[in-house]
Amino acid sequence: MISFRAACIFLFSLVLSGCADNTFFQEDALVQSGTTPAITPATDSVWVTVGGHYNRNAFYYIFWGKHNRQLWATPVKVPVFRLHKVAGGLKVVKRGGGYQSTSFQLQDGDGRLYAFRTLDKDPVHVLSDFWQKTFVTNVVRDQTSAANPFAALVVPPLAEALRIWHSNPRLYYVSSNDTSFGEFAPLVQGKVFMLEEKFKTPADIPANENNTIGFLDSDEAFRLRFSSNRYHFEQREFAKARLLDLLLGDWDRHKGQWDWAVSKKGEETYFRPIPKDRDQVFLKMNDGLIPFIASSKIMVRKFYSFSEKFGDVQALLINARFIDERLLHELSKEAWLQLAGQAQAALTDQVIAAAVRQLPEPIRKKIGKELEASLQTRRNNLPEAAEIMYSILAKEVTIPGTDQEEQFIVNRHPDGKTQVRIFRRTSIMSPEQQLYNRVFSADETKIIRLYGLAGDDEFVVEGFVNNAIPIEIYGGLGEDKISERSSVKSWKKKTSIFDTERGNSIIFGSEGRDRTTRDVRVHAYDREGN
Repeated sequence: MISFRAACIFLFSLVLSGCADNTFFQEDALVQSGTTPAITPATDSVWVTVGGHYNRNAFYYIFWGKHNRQLWATPVKVPVFRLHKVAGGLKVVKRGGGYQSTSFQLQDGDGRLYAFRTLDKDPVHVLSDFWQKTFVTNVVRDQTSAANPFAALVVPPLAEALRIWHSNPRLYYVSSNDTSFGEFAPLVQGKVFMLEEKFKTPADIPANENNTIGFLDSDEAFRLRFSSNRYHFEQREFAKARLLDLLLGDWDRHKGQWDWAVSKKGEETYFRPIPKDRDQVFLKMNDGLIPFIASSKIMVRKFYSFSEKFGDVQALLINARFIDERLLHELSKEAWLQLAGQAQAALTDQVIAAAVRQLPEPIRKKIGKELEASLQTRRNNLPEAAEIMYSILAKEVTIPGTDQEEQFIVNRHPDGKTQVRIFRRTSIMSPEQQLYNRVFSADETKIIRLYGLAGDDEFVVEGFVNNAIPIEIYGGLGEDKISERSSVKSWKKKTSIFDTERGNSIIFGSEGRDRTTRDVRVHAYDREGN
């Protein structure tokens, strides 16, 4: 058995002695042979390897893992890309801004937009200039082999069954003599690309989505949500999409991995999630000595490998913490279990089998049965995983208002539960003005944080109880009115009030802990997550 110390010495010696390999990537994805005919205008499909350079010897696998190398190196048959024929004819709008993939934004004759990006990646730019010149570059590039290059093809039938927005990715090979990309031709020639729909303009709205009026990215949607209480994320829809992420083992779900379909109902505007960028689905990282250690709980825990067991659910939530905390605080455990049960019913064995059939035949022969069985097992265990996810999110709950005026009403109940309601601050507190209503249990939630943001907000805390969940109130900008009227039979005060010392009306009562200050940074709330 190779010791950890020996592995570190081996790695360190390679870093010091080796330089970045400028010929790391295969020159052309086309499978070459003595009988391979030249690609002509009549050639409709060819055999390619999407990453033959990830093939290594058995000794290398001991340290760096087999990962999904076999899939990267397996020849598959894909269509030849013809810019002026695919989707009725496409044009290049602009080159994409991603720094790992080569990508372009394309547009068809109807104005519909598409993303066109290389299946393989070059993550060299995540490293500093110094390390880019060393063997570390080779290591980082090599670990792309942990990803399953064909995983995104499996997602659409599963998302369709759950009625979640999705694109329909397709693979293409760009010939080494293709010049249709003009000045960008050298960047695309000889490579395998994925083409999928984008959701950016009214032209991108599918025919069956009559209620959708447009699209926003996460930054735009969050800006509107915090500016006015007339904008709402559909939290049940987001939770459903996050359950699909759990099923797929997709750990990389930060806010940049989402767009939002916009719809209106009266004066209210709603945002429905559109997941994108399925690069980390079916990751295989836990083989090989160095990756096994690197992806452990004490190292980079989020690099969690897909298997039939959910295992470390928390690892799948790390990258999504910012967006999960802001978009999943409305839902009770019962709501989560209901959504998980509905997903179970929708994801039948037939749906899962149809999803796996989207893989190219040579890939399906290698992993199809195992993948299908793993998805079925994870589907069967989805309620348990959903309950774990809920329990993680329920421990500390943050509930933000908006820049408009709101009224936060907190009722502490004798049974240890705490009800939080939020209303638009008007002269009449009516059901029509209610924005939020959830009851929290002390055995699940350890602290609740309320943020008024801007506007002249009002906070009221009431109830005479033996014990209660601690509350933190952050009044935010504006002239706030805060009244702590509760009483808890505890030696420790259960309500902490954060605001500036002047310009607010605060009644601390017996439970209010005075955390006011002259420092305006007390109003800070992370709206962007950058």
